[in-house]
Parts: sequence; C-alpha cells; structure tokens
Amino acid sequence: MKDNVVIRPETEKDYRAVEELTREAFWNVYKPGADEHYFVHEMRAHPDFIPELAFVLELDGRIVGNIMYTKAWLEDENGRRKEIVSCGPLCVDPAFQRHKLGKVLIEHSFAAARKMGYDVNVNFGNPGNYMSRGFVSCKRKNVCAFGWGNYPTALLVAELVPGALDGTPWMFIPSTAADCCEDAAAVEAFDAFFPPKEKAWAPSQEEFYIYSHSSVVR
Repeated sequence: MKDNVVIRPETEKDYRAVEELTREAFWNVYKPGADEHYFVHEMRAHPDFIPELAFVLELDGRIVGNIMYTKAWLEDENGRRKEIVSCGPLCVDPAFQRHKLGKVLIEHSFAAARKMGYDVNVNFGNPGNYMSRGFVSCKRKNVCAFGWGNYPTALLVAELVPGALDGTPWMFIPSTAADCCEDAAAVEAFDAFFPPKEKAWAPSQEEFYIYSHSSVVR
C-alpha cells in the first residue's frame, strides 16, 4: 500500500464526509440519482450494523473510500441459521476509481471480519466489480435467495475462510437495514441537505437491472 494511503475505523466526525462520498460514488449508477447515502445514514442506527467493520480510506488525509457491513444469515432447510456478514456500500471517489482502492478496502475488511469470527460474506452487486475480490456466483456455493432453487445473478458469495461452505443448500436472509430506502419521500428529504445534482439515465442502470432481475439456472 502506498505511504499516503491510510485505512482506519470510521468515527462520528467522518459521518458527513462518508455520506457525501457515497452520494458521489453512486449518483446515477444504479438509478437516476441515488439513495445509498441515505442508507448509510440510517444504517448506523440499525441493530444489524457492525461498527467494527466500518472503515474509511484516506489518501493524503482526505477520505476517498469507505466500506460498511451489516449482519446477515444463511438458513438451511431445517431452519438452522448461520450468522454471516454482508458488505456494502463499498465506495471509492469517482476521481480515484480503477486504482485498486476498493480491492484494498475489501481485503482489509475481510481480515477484520475473520478476526471477529465471521467466515462468509454474501452481498448483492455487479459481478464485474467483485469477481477479482474473491466473490463467486451464489450458485457455486449453493446459496439461494427469494425461494429455494433461485440463484440471483447479482448474489455473490465470498468464503472468508476457505471451505466454510461445504455445499449444504442455504437460503440467504439479508438484514432489513436497507428497507429504509423504500421510503422515497424520506430519501428525497435527506438528499435536500446536499448540493443539487441532476438525475439522469446511464447505461450502468440497465446493466444492473439485467443482473438484479436474472438468475443463474445451469
């Protein structure tokens, strides 16, 4: 890692900077505008939030990246549950993307999660952004979502400890932390506290629509 790059735990004084960064990183990427900064704001008060796994990345003293985690669960066909983690949002300032800063953040947080006793990370995301970070299709690890036998293309699994999943069928149970984003009025009210930005369509929105509305069947 470069000498001018520092990864450290998020503190309360970082909250606004992280929310501003999140807004910039996700604006018009998955939808016109963004709601991830509101998710970040609300997540910190949710019981599933894991503050020990909230990190910021500083470049020359400026926050240009961050990653956050919530608890999640895997449930087998007998109702037995395994507590795991789910990362996101993962943000890098658009001006510093494609410099492997996201990879560094993921690796740092994976190590911290392992020390806490977690051995699996499952999250939704664009596969192209995560395949080089140790994530694979959920089907390869026999992890379903939204019904047994359904393997969403955007559901990705990373074993923090090799062999943590032995092929047993699991159902992914996410945290409810992101449910706050379903309140469009609350998202708009929160966004009003930030400088105006134009909402627009981008090709990445259609790309993620395809990933998030399809499944791996073979």
